[in-house]
Amino acid sequence: MTGQSRKKKYNPEELRMFIHQYGETGDPDLQELLVRAYTPLVETLSKKFVRGQIMHEDLVQVGMIGLLASLRRFDPSFDRTFESFAIPTIVGEIKRYIRDKTWSVHVPRRVKELSPKIKRVVDELTIQLQRSPQIADIARYLCVSEEAVLETLEMGRSYHSLSMDSELEADSDGNTITLLDLIGSQESGYGQVEQNLMLDRALNVLDKREKEIIQLTYYQNLSQKQAGDVMGMSQMHISRLQRRALGKLREALKVDQHETVM
Repeated sequence: MTGQSRKKKYNPEELRMFIHQYGETGDPDLQELLVRAYTPLVETLSKKFVRGQIMHEDLVQVGMIGLLASLRRFDPSFDRTFESFAIPTIVGEIKRYIRDKTWSVHVPRRVKELSPKIKRVVDELTIQLQRSPQIADIARYLCVSEEAVLETLEMGRSYHSLSMDSELEADSDGNTITLLDLIGSQESGYGQVEQNLMLDRALNVLDKREKEIIQLTYYQNLSQKQAGDVMGMSQMHISRLQRRALGKLREALKVDQHETVM
């Protein structure tokens, strides 16, 4: 296909002829010609759905999928124009993309389908009732339960997630407060894990008998006399070995902490 033919604008009769020929032959050159001819239609339809973080280019790409599907499925024998067949298909692809791909978290499909209906009905009922509609008004209009409306409104807040670094307000000193500042907390468990790991390494400096004494007196909470009964030693002997074991552990922990800092 020449560059001149790519830039040429075709009248409706010519486009109908090309669509008919494409339906019979599937000619890729005709497909390219028709896609170029109807790209402005896809771009115009896509602009109607651009909002928030939804990019126009993404919607155009999705709309192109609908255009190609319309070209493949259109039957010229029916008494209707291609545009009247293609527009609902293109819009349907765009709406499906918005429904399925633009929520920050996964929510049930019924919520995705009901959410836009509620937004539309709220506007309509506000005009009709001359007041903000209540949950019961919306549920009655849509023929759904009030619980379904409440569920959808609550989950609708998940359409866009909020960054943990989002700035919410300033404190009394003028410092910015983020969401992380409000819900985050210091996890004490990390320090406990680190201490346990250091202690496990330090225990390696003890001999078998010293480890058993530490196990009995500190992990099983036995008294020195009870530990002596278990090990067949006097309480005085247990006390002396315990002091020696603790001294070794203190020295080992000092070395471990120094190496960690270094």
